[in-house]
Amino acid sequence: MEAHDLDAYQKTLKRFEELVPTLPRRKGWMTNDLVQYQGFWLTPTSPLKVVILMEDGHFKPQPTDIFLSTFPKSGTTWLKALIFATINRNNFDFSKHPLLTTGPHDCFPFLDWLNFSEIESLPPPRLLSIHYPFSLLPESVTATVGCRFVYVCRDPKDVFVSMWLFSNKLRPKEEPPLSLEEAFEMFCEGVSNDGPFWDHVLGYWKASLESPDKILFLKYEEVKRGPSVCVKKMAQFLGQPFSTEEENQGVVDEIVQMCSFDHLSNLQVNKTGHVDHISHNLDLIINNSVFLEKVKLGIGRIILLLR
Repeated sequence: MEAHDLDAYQKTLKRFEELVPTLPRRKGWMTNDLVQYQGFWLTPTSPLKVVILMEDGHFKPQPTDIFLSTFPKSGTTWLKALIFATINRNNFDFSKHPLLTTGPHDCFPFLDWLNFSEIESLPPPRLLSIHYPFSLLPESVTATVGCRFVYVCRDPKDVFVSMWLFSNKLRPKEEPPLSLEEAFEMFCEGVSNDGPFWDHVLGYWKASLESPDKILFLKYEEVKRGPSVCVKKMAQFLGQPFSTEEENQGVVDEIVQMCSFDHLSNLQVNKTGHVDHISHNLDLIINNSVFLEKVKLGIGRIILLLR
């Protein structure tokens, strides 16, 4: 990093450090507090720091960048696998595919937690995952010609339960579990990572209506009902449509099968592998298996549990 860039970077870090103590604060779902920044709740470590760094121009978007945007626990892992396999279908043989030996989060990293120097070393098109609300992304990212976003929303009941179970698994053993009742109240109040939920979803939905060539808005339930249709839709949107020959050869079906929940969850890398330090600036090693657990709980079941 050049001296001028380093000086600017240090100034941004100072702004970040001075900003954090001034922000509204609430108890987080794990051990950290959450702070409210421009209407949304973020962890006052890497996620918020990356937002501030992006605001000050330290992230340099490229016109070929592809962003997968999701509210936490909305099918991120599955969509990472589908997009990675679709974009790279001509680069790897399915029998020796990276997804067979590498977890989706390592193939498709979170921008929220990466050092920008790591991002700059990625080959184009860079596949970057974010949980950030659309309104927190600077114009340098949203207005860059060529950058595209795939956004996936999910039934909030399933999002809530998945988030509650996931958070309790990551809480230190010395911390008491977060009760369903408390988590439910917090979620309804909009206090969760990258929440409020509906503000997050509506931000991307409205942006997709204004810029349909830049933002593809998908529903998790629709992807689940027709994954082949959605894979072809994503490929078309990302500028890499499947040819008739590819479809006749079963390439779409092979991608769907390789990235299916049953197949991914039974791979050795996802049974025993892990992701380091992905969450909330805690010294955590998160097992890949935690990201590949089926969770579906209707509102009736939630009400029974809350009684």
